[in-house]
Amino acid sequence: MSELVDAPQQWPVTGTNDLHRDRWVVALREDFVETPDGATARRVVMEHPGAAVVLAVDDHQRVFVLWQYRHPAGRRFVEIPAGLLDGYADEAPVEVAKRELREEAQLQATTWTPLVASYPSPGISAEVHHLFLAQGLSAADRGDFELHHEEADMTSAWVPFAELHDAVLAGRITDGPVIQAVLLARARGLV
Repeated sequence: MSELVDAPQQWPVTGTNDLHRDRWVVALREDFVETPDGATARRVVMEHPGAAVVLAVDDHQRVFVLWQYRHPAGRRFVEIPAGLLDGYADEAPVEVAKRELREEAQLQATTWTPLVASYPSPGISAEVHHLFLAQGLSAADRGDFELHHEEADMTSAWVPFAELHDAVLAGRITDGPVIQAVLLARARGLV
């Protein structure tokens, strides 16, 4: 019987071509890989730097949430602070999480608990989401960060964790990182 754990593995890449690449965050390429049976398979890969996601819970068991428009899905999602690992190459995910909490919520935290690192769509991308629980919250300055585009249109509020949990279970919230963070925090007895 195999152990229940994801394991690194790399099939040989025999060729690769860029399908789209510019200065934006993601790129699209096609790889030709050699399968274990010796065949060649074409795989389209979206390159993505990954993201850090923050479930910020205050001393009153309230969560800082955002409502943000997401054009590809054509909807406004209930989300939690998050941001791309697009900074310095050596920046740890928890440092990105701290920066995003400060920029999007104007908050800082004294306690950071890693919840999980998960791959939202491994069939097309190596994008990984690093989810954290932030507690011991206090006000923080946004610094020189300026909100643009969808971020400039965000609204935010504090909502009771129990209400957010109920909304996740009822299927009213469909953002994957929110669902994962809420369910993991509850399952582990952290909130």
